[in-house]
Amino acid sequence: MSLPTAFLSEDQFTCSICLEIFTNPVSTPCGHSFCQSCLTSYWNSGGRGRGAKTYQCPMCKDSFNKRPELHINRTLKEITEHFKQMTGGGEHPSLAGQHPAMSPPVRPGEMPEVLLAEMVARFQGLTSPGTPHQRFPQPLQASQTQDSHDPPPPYSPPLSYSGGSFSDFPSNMPLCPVHLRGLDMFCRTDNVCVCSVCAETAEHRGHSVIPAQREWNIKKSQLGIHEVELKELISERERKVEEIHKSVREMKAAAELETDGVVCALTKLISTVEHCQSKILETIETAVQIAESRAQSLLTELEEEIAALRKRSSTLSQLAASEDYVHFFKTFPAVSTPPQAKDWSNVSLPSQTTSEGILRTVNQTVECLQLEIQKLPQLCQQSSSASPVPRPSLKVRRVQEYAEEITLDPSTAHPRLIISPDGKQVQCGERYQLVLDHPQRFDRVVCVMAHQGFTSGRHYWEVDVGNKTDWDLGVASRSVIRKGKISVSPAHGYWFLSLRDQTDYAFRTDPSTPLTVSVRPSRVGIYIDYDKGLLSFYNVEAKLLIYSFIDSFPDTIHPFFSPCTNKSGRNGAPLVICPVSMAQ
Repeated sequence: MSLPTAFLSEDQFTCSICLEIFTNPVSTPCGHSFCQSCLTSYWNSGGRGRGAKTYQCPMCKDSFNKRPELHINRTLKEITEHFKQMTGGGEHPSLAGQHPAMSPPVRPGEMPEVLLAEMVARFQGLTSPGTPHQRFPQPLQASQTQDSHDPPPPYSPPLSYSGGSFSDFPSNMPLCPVHLRGLDMFCRTDNVCVCSVCAETAEHRGHSVIPAQREWNIKKSQLGIHEVELKELISERERKVEEIHKSVREMKAAAELETDGVVCALTKLISTVEHCQSKILETIETAVQIAESRAQSLLTELEEEIAALRKRSSTLSQLAASEDYVHFFKTFPAVSTPPQAKDWSNVSLPSQTTSEGILRTVNQTVECLQLEIQKLPQLCQQSSSASPVPRPSLKVRRVQEYAEEITLDPSTAHPRLIISPDGKQVQCGERYQLVLDHPQRFDRVVCVMAHQGFTSGRHYWEVDVGNKTDWDLGVASRSVIRKGKISVSPAHGYWFLSLRDQTDYAFRTDPSTPLTVSVRPSRVGIYIDYDKGLLSFYNVEAKLLIYSFIDSFPDTIHPFFSPCTNKSGRNGAPLVICPVSMAQ
């Protein structure tokens, strides 16, 4: 909806850093908006919290442990650009000092100034609740207009409309069942339509009562905003559908090229190679089927979400066009709530199959020894099932060179945890122990951290998990929340691998990343390269990489352990920090 410049203030579109009208506005989690380049420069040049470990909002000084991702506020950008066009490049004609008679007249069909100003103020309150620059007219409070002993006015006086009036309402306006008058007023306090007599009764005296036509126009404008947001969500998901289709096509093309190469290499050999060839092709086909299945699952989910969003959009359109305003007010609260939509920005499908390493392996093996051809099916199967995260070049023996002496810190342990005197073992007891309520102690999650903390370099330690059914192992930031319910993910300062119910392995992202572990580990090695942001977990006995994760560590990190609850003795065995013996 076009907004006359008379209702807009340049302060609302001014960045508080450069004091100019917004260019590519972005918003912080606390709700304040700045130019993207201004906020980026502010943080890069030292706009941090205590110890340069956090990032602060330049306006309210709220701190964020992790640097927020800055996305351009498209709605604010469009309004800013429109404001610039209306004001001839950004110079806003101030209304200060104008005589009321000089205010622009209301043209036929144009919304009254007071109503439009209130609607704009509501819109800004919904989109940026922390903005300090609100210059719009506000209704006067009772204390501003009357003596404190007088009762407040029962309702706001109806407005005089030049372009639209209550004649726009349906001719069969419902009547008040008590006073038999038209329900031409709306009580915001009780969210119900009333007549003018009801507004003066004790039931609604002191409530915020305004003309129903005015509230109807305001809420219709809000519906338009919600519809625009829904269409943008639909557009994003349609682009993601096309992206996935493209990835599938590229994946199939790459798989076909790789298959041709494998066939050419293996047909040079004799009968022994023919059997191996069928095994390898089967492996590639399986990888493609798995990827296609994943793509189909994503497409199905996207299509279902698009259908739901379209249905909601259609409902909004129908409601906006409805002339039954009583039904409108009853339905509005349910449909005006933003939908719970999944964030698809980080969802993608690799355009290459994981079997691309097969052809390289075949050629190298054939060139070296023809007898090695018998090992190809097993080697190719291992290559196909590898984790999509790039494998580190360091082998188990190499990472063991960075072994550290790790001991548990009892002052951080949950009251149910029992720590051995040497600080090398931890298990969960049946009941709480009498321990000091230390500020660093976890009081709800049965976990413990180590004394040792790392801010740089490479480090490695091993933990014997035995036959436990449940456990958590990894690292955690020193600044994590330790009291009450906590969220465990890299965004909240936790990076760890977990086992549940003997077979369910996962890395705790949000949502969790499930893992397929072919060989159950009884001893787990944890390796961290702080400077590269690399965290890896190894099956020490099998000399296999379980999982690797790459991130950045903004704070001191400590080894993290959780034996989980003992489950009435079924998971009562301890986690044991073991001395590292170099693998052969």
